[in-house]
Amino acid sequence: MTQQAPPPDAATASPEPEGEAAAPATPGRGPLERLRDPSFWANWAVVVALVVLVVVFGTLSDVFLTAGNIDAILVASAILIVVTVGQTYVIVTSGIDLSIGSVVTLASVVLGYAFANAWGIAAAVGIGLLAGLLAGLINGIIIAKGKITDFVVTLGMLSVASGAALVLSDGRPVQVQTRFLLELAAGSIGPLRYMIVVAIVVAGIAHVALFHMRFGTHLLATGGSAEVARAMGVNVARMKIAAYTISGFLAGIAGVMLTARVGAAEPVAAVALLLSSVAAVVLGGVSLFGGRGTVVGPVVGAVLLTALVNGLTLLGVSQFYQPIAVGSVVILSALLTRWQT
Repeated sequence: MTQQAPPPDAATASPEPEGEAAAPATPGRGPLERLRDPSFWANWAVVVALVVLVVVFGTLSDVFLTAGNIDAILVASAILIVVTVGQTYVIVTSGIDLSIGSVVTLASVVLGYAFANAWGIAAAVGIGLLAGLLAGLINGIIIAKGKITDFVVTLGMLSVASGAALVLSDGRPVQVQTRFLLELAAGSIGPLRYMIVVAIVVAGIAHVALFHMRFGTHLLATGGSAEVARAMGVNVARMKIAAYTISGFLAGIAGVMLTARVGAAEPVAAVALLLSSVAAVVLGGVSLFGGRGTVVGPVVGAVLLTALVNGLTLLGVSQFYQPIAVGSVVILSALLTRWQT
């Protein structure tokens, strides 16, 4: 029997101890012993939960497993996946970005404002992405150089970005309908919609950067122990700035995707994206204390949360109860992280 494998692309903080303390991870364990081990369920919670969810909703609803509904789930999850990847980069440095949902809104409104003022769509998209990047850069600089806790800084940016979006739009949606955005929202490459392709590309690049480049090693080291990382020659401040800048830039991409999907720049803060991104990261097995990360896990977590809401809607469950279900899943997954290996 082979030794239990960690979840896909997970970065573990330390090797298993030797001797009797390492007995649960020895090759001699049988299948039943593994199933009794809480760490097995903690490491694979998001995959198990997604399988259970598909089986339950597929049984209760004739529509859930149809090709059209699966496509709808994947398209709906694409924006959340992009935001979740950005949040993952921040959390592996032992931080959190509370402003990410509002930055998505700001990027969308900046795009709409530029387009409404006769900028071409390419320039409008570019300035929308720049708005997201700058918001993330400001977060990172203040946190890393100003030595102010990430909670306070990103909470402040949440308010600033939301207010700026309201000021630029005068509190009203800005219609943005162009061939480029319509194609982004409804076009496809073979069976895959462009929105899904964007999410896959973002997740793929993030995985390579985090697990196959020196940058990712330094990022994980920063989250594991800033003092040890400094002793190794890692520029901790630069890593934190980079993490928040990436988060802001990906929020900008999500803002463009959201504008394409809605057909307008809505000034209403995307608070749900903040909560869902953190939930997907927790579900995906990323340590909230930093130093341990995965990209595949949060991506699956984003799909799971989207599928959960979709399934509840198909079953006629009131939208008032849906946040309770999502919150319960997140709390249970957070409890399981106690046994992660």
